[in-house]
Order: sequence, then C-alpha cells, then structure tokens
Amino acid sequence: MEKNFKRTLVTCALPYANGPLHIGHLAGVYVPADIYVRYLRMRGEKVLFVCGSDEHGVPITIKAKKEGCSPQDIVDKYHKIIKDSFAGLGIDFDIYSRTSSATHHRYSAEFFRKLYDDGKFIVKESEQYYDPEAKTFLADRYIVGTCPKCGNEAAYGDQCEKCGSTLSPEELINPHSAISGSEPVKKKTKHWYLPLDQYEGWLKEWILEEHKEWKPNVYGQCKSWLDGGLQPRAVSRDLDWGVPVPVEGAEGKVLYVWFDAPIGYISNTIELLPKTWEKWWKSQDTRMIHFIGKDNIVFHCIVFPSMLKAYGDFILPDNVPANEFLNLEGEKLSTSRNHAVWLHEYLQDFPGQQDVLRYVLCANMPETKDNDFTWKDFQAHNNSELVAILGNFVNRAVVLSHKYFGGLVPEDASPAPIDTETLAQIPAIRKSIEDSLDNFKFREALKGAMEIARLGNKYISDTEPWKTAKTDMARTASILNVSLQICANLAIVFEPFLPESCRKLRKMLNVNINNYGVHTNDDNFDTVPQEHPEESGIVLSWNLLGNRNLLPAGHRLAEAELLFSKIDDEAIQKQLDKLEEAKKANALAAKAAAGTASKAAPQKDSCTFEEFGKMDIRTATVLEAERVPKTDKLLKLTIDTGIDKRTIVSGIAEYYTPEQMLGKQICILANLLPRKIKGIESQGMILMARQPDGKMRFITPEETLDNGAEIG
Repeated sequence: MEKNFKRTLVTCALPYANGPLHIGHLAGVYVPADIYVRYLRMRGEKVLFVCGSDEHGVPITIKAKKEGCSPQDIVDKYHKIIKDSFAGLGIDFDIYSRTSSATHHRYSAEFFRKLYDDGKFIVKESEQYYDPEAKTFLADRYIVGTCPKCGNEAAYGDQCEKCGSTLSPEELINPHSAISGSEPVKKKTKHWYLPLDQYEGWLKEWILEEHKEWKPNVYGQCKSWLDGGLQPRAVSRDLDWGVPVPVEGAEGKVLYVWFDAPIGYISNTIELLPKTWEKWWKSQDTRMIHFIGKDNIVFHCIVFPSMLKAYGDFILPDNVPANEFLNLEGEKLSTSRNHAVWLHEYLQDFPGQQDVLRYVLCANMPETKDNDFTWKDFQAHNNSELVAILGNFVNRAVVLSHKYFGGLVPEDASPAPIDTETLAQIPAIRKSIEDSLDNFKFREALKGAMEIARLGNKYISDTEPWKTAKTDMARTASILNVSLQICANLAIVFEPFLPESCRKLRKMLNVNINNYGVHTNDDNFDTVPQEHPEESGIVLSWNLLGNRNLLPAGHRLAEAELLFSKIDDEAIQKQLDKLEEAKKANALAAKAAAGTASKAAPQKDSCTFEEFGKMDIRTATVLEAERVPKTDKLLKLTIDTGIDKRTIVSGIAEYYTPEQMLGKQICILANLLPRKIKGIESQGMILMARQPDGKMRFITPEETLDNGAEIG
C-alpha cells in the first residue's frame, strides 16, 4: 500500500573528522543526496537535510597522539575543512553539526539511558588487553607487534597496513602497547551490549518482506547478514574520548562510536529544531531516507533500526539507497597512500568549476557496482558535453538573441513543424527523469537532462538562425524563441545537478528559480514552504518543466557569459603527476620500512619432483557461495570439480563477497585430506597468490576450461 508522506527527512552518513573529503565520499553519499534534496524542494515538498561530523572513536585519538595535540584539536581542524568543502561544492545542508557538541552528548546519553532503564541491553564481562603502565584498556589499534604473515614489526592489533591482513591482538608476535611500550596483559572489563539477535526475526520481516524495493546491493547485503545470524554488539568501550556512559560503575567508558554516531542525526535535528524535531523523527507521515556508502549498510539497515525499534517511538528508514565504491585511475581510493582526489584541493586547483566535478561524479556514480574515476574521462565529460553541448547551445541562443533582437525574447509568430516537434519531446524526457530520480537512479536522470541539452544543440544547428537572419527575420525570431524556451527548461532541469551553473544561466535569462529555499526556523518547517519573498518577475519551478512558453516575447535577457570552459591537457597532467608523486612517496616509504629486504616472501624448502607429483591440481567452478556464520573471513563454497560436487571452506571473505564468487572458475588442490572448519568438512584447497601488499588473488585459467582439467 502506497504511503502518503507530508515531509521527507534526508540524512547523510556523518563523515569521520580525522581527514578531509575525497571524491569517493562525494560520489557514494553526498552528491546523490544533494541532487535528491534539490529535486524534492523544486517540486515544493518539505525536506529536512541533516548531516554533521563524526568526531569520536579510536582513530581520532591515535591521530591526536601522533600529532601531539588533543582529539578536540583534530576534530576542530577537520570539521572546518569538511564543512567548508561541502559549501564549496554546493552541498546545501539545513544543518551540518558535530558529535562533539553539547546537544549531541546530552541526547546520546539520554538515548542510552532510556534503553538501559527499559532493560534493552545485556551486560557481559570479558578479558581485554590492558596497559599496566598507562593504566588503561587498549583498543586493538593501540596494540602493536610483528605481523605473523609478513613480518612487519609495526602491525596493529586489528590490521597489518603493510600486507593488508586482518588480525587480532592474539595473533601479533611480541605485542606491546603503542602508548607506553609495555607488554599488555589481559584484564576483565564489563560492557553493555545491544542483543541484535533478539531483533533478527523482526528485521527479516521488515527488510526481506516489506522492503524488496530496496536497491539489490543493499537488500543483498542485508540478507547475507541476516542469513548468517546476528550477535550481540557492544555499545560501550574503554576510552576517554567520546560520550561518557551515563550509569554508575561505567567510569572510564564511553559510548561506542557506532552507537553514538547515528544518534547524531537526531541530535543535529534537535539542535536545529528544538521545539518541533519530533515531527521529523516520530510522525508516521514523515519519510526518512539515509544516503550512505556500502560500508555503512549494516549500521543503517540493521543496527540503527534495531536501536530505534528498541527505543519504541521512532520512525524507520523508508529507503537506504547506498552506493558502492568509486575507484581512482583503476585502483582503490586510499587515504593512507594519498591515492585520492581531495575535495578541498580540487576546489583550489579548479576554481569556479565545482559543477564539473558534480557532473562527472554523477555520470560515474557507483550506484549498483564499483565504478572508476579517471582524469581523462573528467576532461572528456567537461569538454565534449558541458562545453560543446550544454554551454555551446546556451551561448549561441543568448548571443544571437542579443545580436538580432537587442536582447529581447523574440515572438514565435509562425512556428514550423520542427519547432513544435522539438519542444514536444521535453515532457516525455521530464517523465523519464522523474522516474529515475524517484528511484535513486541519478546517472539515468543526468542523461535525461543532457538529452534536453542535446535536443537544443541539434535544433539550433539544424535550423541555422545565423543564416535565416539574412533572408527571413520572422523565421529567425521563431527559432530563437524556441531556443530560449529550451534554455529556460535547462535552467530548471539542471538545477539539482549543477546549481552554480544554473545560477549563471538564470542570470543570463533574467529569471528566478523557486526551490522553496532553505528553511531557517521552526515555523518554516511546520508550514508549507513559501517562495522567496524577494523573487519577482519570472519564477521557474520543477512543475513548469516541459512548458513551451516560459519566457514571454519582449522579456529582456542579460548579457551572455560562458557557463563552462575547456580544461586543457596541462591541467589534467598536473593531477596525474600528483597521483604519481604519491605512488613514488609510498614506494620510498615502504622501502625504508622494509630495509633492503625483498618484497617477495622468502622461498620455501626444496621439494622433489615426486613430492610435487602427489598433488592433484584441477580446475573447478563455484556453484554456490555463502558466508560462514559468526566468522569474518570464511566463505563456504560449493564447487564442481568435474569429478564431483564438494564443499571447500576458504578464508577469502575479506577479499571477495559471495556474489563475486558465483560462476568463478578456480584452481584447487583436489586431493588434500579433508578437515573440519567451524564444523564444516572442507574437501580441498583453493590456489591463490598473495601479493607483496598482502592481498590475495585467485590463480585462474587464461581461458575457460572444462571442470576437472588437470594442472601440472
């Protein structure tokens, strides 16, 4: 049954305030959210757009220690950089606050206390590592030792950054505290847990049955987690940076960052709307949309809804249109390796071209699978589409109107069939764009908007008003009238995507836009949004898109200005050089850390030909794949060996998802003695190669072979 909503609450994943924003964050979360909010506002809908900095957690404390400052200094620095960067790109939140605010601390504590008083938590005592010299419990990141897999002597207790392996403190060789250098000891500590397993049945009904319309990547990840079984999750930890746990006996403990961060959406709303915030969080006629990246799906679809359900009064997200990851020049974005395009640097390197980045990120948005950003593609989109099509058409229409009609919109006295047919195409394109935006298909919507620009560019090229002006001014008047009507439609349709460029276009056309503005107080949020009081004259809105008479004859235009400018090879090469310099710096750092040792693992002991000959290595194809419950690394694979169908359990879940494994042809050691792993009999071993950086990749045939083909 379709619901009728009076308002829409849009949240964006809170960016972590230990570094600046890069294009992966933008394409995954913030650009699609801003497009969606602008679209809804242009339709006259009431929207609240909420975000803020996530400022708690261990990585921030580690960064503060490295830089010799306080955690507050770190978050103050990056909160400002992030907030200014958003503004520079035209990301227009109603509020952008932070989790270190007094409002957030107060409300997060109240939220926890409500669940605590209602008996929603369980208490568990466990042994965790403790620094006896510093007299503090140690997060995994504060334990350093030798990696058992690659020998890196500076591996952390949760990950080796040299080989990329996921670790636990127990696996480290010679572990020691990163704070004091002393050897950590195990000490009992008490924490509160949210028993997610108690919400498993409800979550299966709510997500798997009631939200089948969610994007396949979101629905699939939720199903995988639920099928694997949920476990209680700690909501507190031993740390001195964060929201203190508000109960007796919890001294030295704070709310776990995963628990307090999503509450930031609520506390930020309270900060903006202290009187009426509950309408946005507790009224059944409010629709809530979470924009996030795929690494946050479990928190926003499973954990946070369970928190809200436990509390009892809150609405739940209607949709969570999470995107996948954006790669850069064919490689994963990496903040630690500086393999990224940082937003604040882009805004400095390409001043006044924020909309170019918005356009390219939308065109390459990783909506259902990972996608790639390259600087050459960025240049091509700008030069071949924004400059040569959209900008060129608008410029010709406005310049020629000034040249032949003194800057006044000419009268379309006798429209020709091409005029009527061209304008008649726009309403159908509008419908397609709306369908795409309503279903979070932003790439398709952008293509539709550019289709209108292509329509106009082709129309003015085919009708050639610069030629008809020599013999038939009446015909020229009709052509330029139609062209200017298309320009006005472009000022509407591109507003969600290219707000700064549309501001320039509206200035040229001497019109205003009604996107109902940004609300500034409780009263505005409680009533139907009003038009800007200062607006006068012609006011465009989404509801007028497709109208063929937006600009009346005699309306005065302003002077033309270029919407976009070409980006030359030199500017692109500068960005490529920056990435190459980062690669060289990383290589030098890795070499310095490794000394003169080879990056390759040392050769193992020699074996005889007869010993090698005992191994039966064959090709096989993966038929089924699923995660092994209660594990992070294991996948259970059903494979066709050409001899039989069998099960292999493999520790590859950190490198491949079950969906990526289906249909993949692999090589296996078929005659390895079976052994039980997590109660599952594993019959064989997959052949894989470990790269110097620790990442594992399959050894696969160059071409598809019959299953069971012998290798040797």
